Amino acid sequence: MSKNPSIATEANVSETRLYRVVADRIQALIKDQKIEAGSRLPSERDLAANLNVSRASVREALIALELTGIIEVRGGSGIYVSEKGEAASGMNEVGSGPFEVLSARRLIESEVAAMAARMATDSAIDAILKAMQDMERFYDDIAANHRADRAFHVAIARATGNTALVEVLENLWNQRGRLWSKMEEHFQTEELRQATLTDHRRILEAIVARDPAAARKAMRAHLERVTREFSRGWGVKDSLARLPAGSAGKNET
Repeated sequence: MSKNPSIATEANVSETRLYRVVADRIQALIKDQKIEAGSRLPSERDLAANLNVSRASVREALIALELTGIIEVRGGSGIYVSEKGEAASGMNEVGSGPFEVLSARRLIESEVAAMAARMATDSAIDAILKAMQDMERFYDDIAANHRADRAFHVAIARATGNTALVEVLENLWNQRGRLWSKMEEHFQTEELRQATLTDHRRILEAIVARDPAAARKAMRAHLERVTREFSRGWGVKDSLARLPAGSAGKNET
């Protein structure tokens, strides 16, 4: 597959959601290369090289295309043009890209955690602790675990005493839509779920110790780890076969 010099570099793309632009380009490639339904797509690495964008952007675009029914994932084999026909839903329904959300959270929540370590009252710390305990108690209950996870991060924002920060955090969490859920579904493992609990305990311990630097470091490390796992999760042959049976939909952050 030859590189198309007419495709702009990622840095030159002005659209807010780059993965949508990349998804459009992949669809154009399928059409231009006459890749038939049921045929395997080029690897993520090859797509990134030919489109001159990052592999993370390609990954988000492929998952968006999967959600819209344009491609399908076959465990242990790869990514194929769907044989189901037309897309089931429009790209506009997919939402913000997970890597974009994680980047914003990394920037904002690290400082929020540091501020919480300085400002948190005893009752605010109790609320963070309760959310942590709920995450552990509802470890195998997907919906309840998700609520506790969100409550943990929002409770940290509330501990700052700044309602504007609470609104910012809630807005970021509201952007965890279908694309985020599908990303988790593909890349979540039992090991990563355990690592998430460990991360959260370290964040809580730093806030309890009134140590802003440690709280900032722990939150940043947590969100950087999630980003790394989402980035490396394709596995061998760029397939999406890492997900163990029965673990789909478990929460990562």
